[in-house]
Amino acid sequence: MIIRTAVIGLGSMGVNHARIYSELNESQLVGVCDSNPELVAEVAKRYNVEAFIDYQHMLAALRPEAVSIAVPTALHGSVARDCIEAGTHVLIEKPIAATVAEGKQTILLAQERQRKLMVGHVVRFNPAIQQLKNRLKNGDLGRIYQIVCRRVGPFPARIRDVGVVIDLATHDLDLMRYLTDTEPIRIFAETEQRIHTDFEDLLLALLRFPGGLSGALEINWLTPSKVREVFVLGERGMFRVDDLTQDLFFYENASIVEPFWPALQTLRGVSEGPMIRYTVQRHEPLKAELLGFLHSIQEDKPVPVSGEDGLKALRLAVALVESGTSHRVIQLTNDDI
Repeated sequence: MIIRTAVIGLGSMGVNHARIYSELNESQLVGVCDSNPELVAEVAKRYNVEAFIDYQHMLAALRPEAVSIAVPTALHGSVARDCIEAGTHVLIEKPIAATVAEGKQTILLAQERQRKLMVGHVVRFNPAIQQLKNRLKNGDLGRIYQIVCRRVGPFPARIRDVGVVIDLATHDLDLMRYLTDTEPIRIFAETEQRIHTDFEDLLLALLRFPGGLSGALEINWLTPSKVREVFVLGERGMFRVDDLTQDLFFYENASIVEPFWPALQTLRGVSEGPMIRYTVQRHEPLKAELLGFLHSIQEDKPVPVSGEDGLKALRLAVALVESGTSHRVIQLTNDDI
């Protein structure tokens, strides 16, 4: 079954959605929509599809079966609900919505209309992250002590309506949940507003998970070079993922180090073992994400990243913003996550 697809919003992500839909055997790209007439005409010509500046007209005229929504965050909720009302399955670029309330409304509507709703947390589909997930699940690291995510780089011109926490931290909040299969119980954040005129552009955050697992986030739009790293520390060593190069490394804890004279017999530590760089079969994460979305429609199975997953990441991001503003630790309940 080939699925008729369309894209709403042709910014930096939306144009790539259109490209991939045009390449996949599972998809027939039928239309693209953007408020910029010149841009939408150019993209439509490139892929030989119809161009629209009004997504409501596109939905009525083409009746696509699946739509990617890559509009500004403030519009996620309203556009997604209109698409679901029109009968389409929806993939929303993260975050799921501008507010938790809007995210809930979108999820409920998708359930009522029996439409697939997926949130575009594309980092999950990085092959190095997927291999890391499998190795953690298999117990290669033993007990996990700490997970650290570093996502820093220059300010992106595309962002105007949210700060760095909603735009970028949602990636890593989702990633922490995905890798650990658990939810944080308390958080604390320090945020700063240095260059961005309306919202925070720097975040340092600490998270506490059940069982003594801790997490840390370093995220900003102030670093001249782009860095995307994930570290997972455990009893057998440490994994490191370079998200940009799709590399996975393991730094082994060779053994417990014994003191070399009696006076230090109460001290214990770890020793430096070999470093392994695993073979990773590289692929484009966005293509894997869209394939997962289309296969969930074709096979009528759950989407890889649900609306509930997206809502939990958004709730945590909102709590981080609150913590950064109020300068206090926030205890999380089941209702919060």
